[in-house]
Amino acid sequence: MSAPTVTAPAPGPERTRSARDVARSVFKRQETGLLGVIILLGAVVSIVNSNFLRADNLYNVLQTVVVVGVIAVGQTFILIAKEIDLSVGSVLALSAVTAGSVYGSGANPWIAMLAGIAVGGVCGLAVGTVVVLGRVSSFIVTLGMLSIARGLTQLVTGGLPQSMPDELSFIGQGRILGGIPVSVLIFVVLVILGQLLLTRTVFGLRVTAIGDNDAAARTGGIPVARTRILTFVLIGLLAGLAGIIFSTQVGVAEAQAGTGYELDVIAAAVIGGASLSGGRGSIIGAFLGACLLGVLRNAFILLALSPFLQQLSIGLVIVLAALFDQGRQGNLRHLSPSALRSRFFAGR
Repeated sequence: MSAPTVTAPAPGPERTRSARDVARSVFKRQETGLLGVIILLGAVVSIVNSNFLRADNLYNVLQTVVVVGVIAVGQTFILIAKEIDLSVGSVLALSAVTAGSVYGSGANPWIAMLAGIAVGGVCGLAVGTVVVLGRVSSFIVTLGMLSIARGLTQLVTGGLPQSMPDELSFIGQGRILGGIPVSVLIFVVLVILGQLLLTRTVFGLRVTAIGDNDAAARTGGIPVARTRILTFVLIGLLAGLAGIIFSTQVGVAEAQAGTGYELDVIAAAVIGGASLSGGRGSIIGAFLGACLLGVLRNAFILLALSPFLQQLSIGLVIVLAALFDQGRQGNLRHLSPSALRSRFFAGR
């Protein structure tokens, strides 16, 4: 009796269908759309002004993107946890001037750098503790920390710039591997580590669960209070690191450094897909959001457009990104033509 013949299924159609589904899912991702917008915007600006593609201009764009992007990594965690941090610009400045002051007192440059970053972590710990234990809105607490940190910065410096160690200048100004800025390399590493932390670790899964459903996360045994505090510590440390990067880029730590960065950081995170309703976000998206803002700001400069129009456009981008997020969640169904007709013409 001969053995039965087993016929393997034809792999062609299934493989083609699978590849098509993968391609479709990739093109539906917000990160893909963002990348396309960045490329399109860069192409348009380079056509209008050829200086856009000059090496020195691209270097300046990257330097701006790095500072905002580093903090946006932390802001993404905060937004996923259904919180917000408005103090990051002031914490950046306080961390920078702390490092400059510690170095000025005769400390080792590396100790000064760590002291500056640690101050950012302490600010985050203070904010997180008040938010969690005091049950106060993070909007209010971080708004208060914005003023506290800026005031401390003025007290520490007396309004005068603090010199940064020459030994640390390579962080903001150095280049390696044929011209890649060290700060950009640091940023890319942080983005990779941040994405892994968010999607591949217990901490990241807890942050997502808390933002998605706080009560369910608590019932499931997740340490909600500790996790929330840790997210604020994380963004504080990243704001401190951004302060070191920024101050080493310009060579001094200034009391007014980081003013207004709160808006750009939130914009980068929201544009990158972080939901203001919590529970969803992407570190890679935040990276691309920061790149889009950097290219947009640079475009306004190269095209000699009004800085007021620049600020207006950033605000509009935030609002549109928030509306897009609400639409993606299905929360704008009440604005559909049929819903509006039923609302305004019911009973007529």
